[in-house]
Amino acid sequence: MRRILIPAALTVPLLLGATPAGAAPGDGPGTRTVRAVVETPPLYDDEAGGDADADDPAIWFNPTDRAGSLVIATAKNGGLRVYDLRGRERQSIATPPAPGPDDEPGRFNNVDLVEGFRLGGRRADLAVVSDRGRDRLRFYRIDPTGRRLADVTAPDVPYVFSRDQAEVNEQRTGYGLATWTDPDSGGTYVLVSRRSTPEVGIFRLVTRGDRVTYRPVDRLTLPARFTLPDGTDWAPCADPGDGPQVEGMTVDPTTGVAYLAQETVGLWRVRVTGHGFQGRPESVERTREFGVPAAFDPAEDDCVVDYAADPGFGGRIAADVEGLTIYRTGRLDGTLVVSSQGDNTFFTYDRRTNRPLGRFTAGYQAPGGQPLDQVQECDGAAVVTTPLPGYPGGLLVVHDGQNTPEVSDGEGEVRANTNFKFLDAGFLRR
Repeated sequence: MRRILIPAALTVPLLLGATPAGAAPGDGPGTRTVRAVVETPPLYDDEAGGDADADDPAIWFNPTDRAGSLVIATAKNGGLRVYDLRGRERQSIATPPAPGPDDEPGRFNNVDLVEGFRLGGRRADLAVVSDRGRDRLRFYRIDPTGRRLADVTAPDVPYVFSRDQAEVNEQRTGYGLATWTDPDSGGTYVLVSRRSTPEVGIFRLVTRGDRVTYRPVDRLTLPARFTLPDGTDWAPCADPGDGPQVEGMTVDPTTGVAYLAQETVGLWRVRVTGHGFQGRPESVERTREFGVPAAFDPAEDDCVVDYAADPGFGGRIAADVEGLTIYRTGRLDGTLVVSSQGDNTFFTYDRRTNRPLGRFTAGYQAPGGQPLDQVQECDGAAVVTTPLPGYPGGLLVVHDGQNTPEVSDGEGEVRANTNFKFLDAGFLRR
């Protein structure tokens, strides 16, 4: 396996989507609010709720029965959830237990799909999941008739990044995830990022009879320090010992371009093939906070950003940069959707040129005049262009990290409440 390391201190290039100094990035008119058609039931990240915390969705299109299409989503310690197009839960899949009393249990972070993978002599659609708790990838075959998932993970799948269980327990493990099929080799590949680091790896899926495993192909380390246009040095703030990690990722299947959301830095693009990463990553856009001085405050247990000292080198996206998905309307036409988690909005870019297009918010309004439940702190998003029942423009699914209304436990404490919103994606068509 070869590795590509980008210099730790990188001079900042011209940003494709940068905002001129003095502008108010992401503010002003032109932000539209799009209302969801349905939402999924709330998930609660406490003992009573099974420690379920919604995170990342994927959409499985049923080619023989569009109404039977599914949304497959991660719930971290709560495993996987499978929903129908009306947002109703059809299946819940638990994470694997900890291998030992002092070890970490399974924790499902991101999910993506593979269509037509050859498995056990037949073609199958798979859900591929990053288990950040155990540092493994897991695989689930989708039964198109029963519309249920079955585990087809090989029993001896290797660690994604760790050398041993002790390193797994440190939790610098497989995190973000995106799949694609290489048109030249016909192989199926998975991009996986490493938690708390700027590392991203490529892995090829391999069959073992009727089970699935993987092998490493290549690894890339994104920059962690930058030389700003004024000659000063800057590094994004993080918890002590951590680096600027990547979570949101997607691969354009036509161009072979992978988009990587380095949460506190910005959005990158780099070409990928079955042989690995091709060339150096290019900046699409930086976060608003790029270049702004910040320091970790132990008392606050968080980074404190000195916005008054902003040198004006940032872009529009409010850190963190999170969920990425592509609304494809032609061979090269379409819209790249990017979650701007810091201001609870989404930015859109032209798929062909990466030119900035617009900005929107999303929310769900329950019947009976309830207040609009705006999507907040969105970690993951997925979209399909094909019309589905109830979604004539295609389906966009987004994670809501602060679902409302709030729910209290028996002692008056607010329970952490997350879910997914389903939107008609037609507004993304241009």
